[in-house]
Amino acid sequence: MPDHPHVRICEVGPRDGLQNEAQFVSTKDKVQLINLLSATGLSYIEAASFVSPKWVPQMADGIDVFARITRERGVVYAALTPNLMGYQDALKAGADEVAIFASASETFSRKNINRSIAESLTLYEQVCKRAHVSGIPVRGYVSCAIACPYEGPVAPDAVRLVAVSLLRLGCREISLGDTIGAATPGDVTALLDVILAEIPAARVAGHFHDTSGRALECIEAGLDRGLRIFDASVGGAGGCPFAPGTKGNVATHEVAQMLEAKGFATGIDRRALQDATNFMAQILGRQT
Repeated sequence: MPDHPHVRICEVGPRDGLQNEAQFVSTKDKVQLINLLSATGLSYIEAASFVSPKWVPQMADGIDVFARITRERGVVYAALTPNLMGYQDALKAGADEVAIFASASETFSRKNINRSIAESLTLYEQVCKRAHVSGIPVRGYVSCAIACPYEGPVAPDAVRLVAVSLLRLGCREISLGDTIGAATPGDVTALLDVILAEIPAARVAGHFHDTSGRALECIEAGLDRGLRIFDASVGGAGGCPFAPGTKGNVATHEVAQMLEAKGFATGIDRRALQDATNFMAQILGRQT
């Protein structure tokens, strides 16, 4: 193993970090935030979500955001797409990759996208087929991978079924989301015992919310099981608008600091990341 094995941090702040802010963040500020993040050495930035403005008004300017950002070589600019219409908008905007999201909880799936898990997978099959024809990579998210705000704890096998289904549809990578931040390191280990029996660790990412202050510990549990991809949000901003009472994602600077202290390489310029973190605090009008 190399002296400094690499861990990839996927930055979701411009999308997941902003999507449930009540006050609209200007397109100009979103563009500047993404440009600042592009200068940090991050290789993956989820820049927007092409969902109905009726449900997530904060993301209504996705096409304008993509048109105005300064793209850095080597950075993937991705977009969340819930359906074929969203996929077409992402394609029009020039997204390098699209992401689809299914839930391991039946109730959450219906609350979030008004579809059963089976119906959502049928819909995403169409998106994946279109993306394959266009040569656009697809990333898959599994929400409620640990617990659901409506149903409570979610069985690892339920998560496995959805994750494997997304992989079979053509997703290149599966991100397991602790949507309400309920996970303990033990929960993560138990989940990965089931998931990694069928999916290689190189194709699995961890997405942790810091609601209970255990996100970094959960990332360490993932590292111990061989995961080398983790989602994070600049300043720890954001969370799911359909998961009541949850707070932000794990902060990118905290993840980078922890990884580097443990001897992993991230490729991130911490000074540049601090600039992006400060700007996120400025546009939100609060400390992040």
